[in-house]
Amino acid sequence: MLPNNPILKSLINSLWNVLWGGGISNPLTAIEQITYLLFMKRLDEIEKQRENETKKYVSKFSGKYTPEFILNKTESEKKSKKEIQRLKSELRWSYFKEIKSKEELLKHVRHNVFPFIKTLNGETSPFTKHMSNAVFVIEKPSLLSEAIEKIDDIFIEIEKDAKDGGHNFQDIQGDVYEMLLSEIAQAGKNGQFRTPRHIIKLMAELIKPKLGDKIVDPACGTSGFLLGAYQYILTDLTRKKSSIQLEKDEDGFETGSYSSVLDEKTKAIIDKSFYGFDIDITMVRLGLMNLIMHGIDNPKVEYNDSLSKSYNELNCYDVVLANPPFTGKLDKDDLNSNLRVDTTSSELLFLDRISSMLKIKGKAAVIIPEGVLFGSSNAQKRTREIILKDNNLEAVISLPSGTFKPYTGVKTAILMFTKVKENSEEWNTKKVWFYELQSDGYSLDDNRRRLKDFPLPETVIEFDNRNKSKKTDRKSHFYVPISEIQENDLDLSYNRYKEYVYVEQTYDPPKEILSKLILLEQEILKDMEELNNLIG
Repeated sequence: MLPNNPILKSLINSLWNVLWGGGISNPLTAIEQITYLLFMKRLDEIEKQRENETKKYVSKFSGKYTPEFILNKTESEKKSKKEIQRLKSELRWSYFKEIKSKEELLKHVRHNVFPFIKTLNGETSPFTKHMSNAVFVIEKPSLLSEAIEKIDDIFIEIEKDAKDGGHNFQDIQGDVYEMLLSEIAQAGKNGQFRTPRHIIKLMAELIKPKLGDKIVDPACGTSGFLLGAYQYILTDLTRKKSSIQLEKDEDGFETGSYSSVLDEKTKAIIDKSFYGFDIDITMVRLGLMNLIMHGIDNPKVEYNDSLSKSYNELNCYDVVLANPPFTGKLDKDDLNSNLRVDTTSSELLFLDRISSMLKIKGKAAVIIPEGVLFGSSNAQKRTREIILKDNNLEAVISLPSGTFKPYTGVKTAILMFTKVKENSEEWNTKKVWFYELQSDGYSLDDNRRRLKDFPLPETVIEFDNRNKSKKTDRKSHFYVPISEIQENDLDLSYNRYKEYVYVEQTYDPPKEILSKLILLEQEILKDMEELNNLIG
């Protein structure tokens, strides 16, 4: 995968440097422009694949368009360009990358190709709506030409890595995309940290979304959780159809070729399954393109603050997967009156919001800072009460403190809960399963190197079999009854209930230890005397 492919990593760094050297120094602007180009390339690849799979498929590049800029203009075309119709095939990456004139290439991409992709899904789609104000800012012909060459080289290396390493093409492309996205992840900025892909996979495996589930992330960023749920569903469909098509990925999870299960009926269901909200319009665009590049034709990602007065969806979703912003302070005047926790701390409000978004029997997997689990403020205790009363809190999975490095070393946990009743007066949680993940399969330093063990699938197995376990001790994973949790002021931290084993240490008598030290000192002095004689 990407961390082990120095060629691919070098190409990505080179692409980044090309834009940086070309005057696009704002990381967010650079990633937007790179994403637009990646999207153009990937769209061409997807359309070719679908055209080859079935002769009945009508490509997005079928038909004609009216160009704003006309290639190889004749005098008559210059005078009546509004009436000139050209084949949409000219808008394909494979066509325009062959344009020899760099000036014509830039004008064609800016004035014809980019407007085309902005309206790709029709006037009423979220993609078209949120792309309406998108701007193509590459102004230098040589910069665009070089960037196109770099992206072609990246895709060639992706294909080679997929073939030689037996990896899934989409997974490697996801690595490429995530590395680019990591350039805009600044630790501490609004409390937002990009969730590692292997943690997203773990949460999808734990929650097990099904085809037809309505799945949402209320603070979706670049839609990594939605993509993780989508890939889990396709892998599960592949498993049911033909398990021999599955293989183990680099984290020990099963994955497979998705093309065999993506028929028209499945695609239609998937198009109605994925929803996301974010307060950053750039993230909305990146999230939409990320999902479309992976085969979700019409995702429902919207520019909206799910904590604000403008958001009023309740009891709507079957699955919530989220890593909401930590410690973000909000405008109290704009908070939705339906929120039940008196605070401006985003991590608490999002837990309340996620609980209310779930349908009855809907499931959630949410990453939260561990301070939420044991904090003594009224808002923190009220939040835990909502989770324990309105839901069956099934598990608290403590993550290693280095999970979000190099961005932050904050200790986090995953909460797994199922909705039972809104505004319940009773405790619908009867017992909570606690588990400590000591390693996530990567080194817990800033480098995050892949290790040899595979602890994440083991975590899923333990979670799935938690009710079958006959363990009575509390040394690694265990149940705690709600009565004990109530006695501990609703503390939900793993360390509160863990059983610590103390090994008794025996020591030599002090006089014996001193005698050994004297002998050791004499040996050192003897060696020093010999050394002194050697140097004269």
